[in-house]
Amino acid sequence: MSASPILITGGAQRLGRHCAERLVDDGHPVIVSYRRERPELEALRSRGVVTLAADFATEAGILDFIARLKQQTSSLRAIVHNASDWAPDCHDEQAGATFERLFRVHMLAPYLINLHCRELLEACGEPQRDIVHMTDFVAQKGSKKHAAYAATKAGLANLTLSFAAMYAPRIQVNAIAPALIMLGEHDDEAYAEQARAKSAMAMVPGPGVIYQSLRYLLDNRYVTGITLPVDGGRHLR
Repeated sequence: MSASPILITGGAQRLGRHCAERLVDDGHPVIVSYRRERPELEALRSRGVVTLAADFATEAGILDFIARLKQQTSSLRAIVHNASDWAPDCHDEQAGATFERLFRVHMLAPYLINLHCRELLEACGEPQRDIVHMTDFVAQKGSKKHAAYAATKAGLANLTLSFAAMYAPRIQVNAIAPALIMLGEHDDEAYAEQARAKSAMAMVPGPGVIYQSLRYLLDNRYVTGITLPVDGGRHLR
């Protein structure tokens, strides 16, 4: 348990929300960013989670979030960059705008937050301070329908190496690269079967495996600059 909060960007739903709830269960104060208001946020607030609206699609929105974060807390135990936009490629006049938005969400926001919030991490009284980037399995193999997404997640993976070298030894910087972890609300059994067939483990594991991976990084003082695959052996297929 730390007196300094852990920040999770994109913490209102799915993996981010699960990790926020589990961290609270473990006694950690938590701050989450969210893109839009949704009912799940009230449940988080009722448990003491601080929620901050954030627009990471613009540089001004990112800097505004950082300013409000610094008003909220004077230190951070960890930053988990979970905010993401699973936008498919488009092949019309919006293609460039889509790529630019994904670049800001997946790369510029972590880059600026890491730079401007270093002082918050260094102000933490704990012996360990962490930055964790949530990347993606497709950053290694590319994607036929999500090329911009895959490219910007690959950029985030590379930022892991740069910030790990830059911030060592006081701050550890690592990444988690999931494949499909949980099904969407409208995914049917046919889709689930197809998803299970893509991994050697033949399962859709649920968000608990991501929290286990995050917990490992938060608890290990001798790991930095690595990407931890959580993909069920997708590379074996």
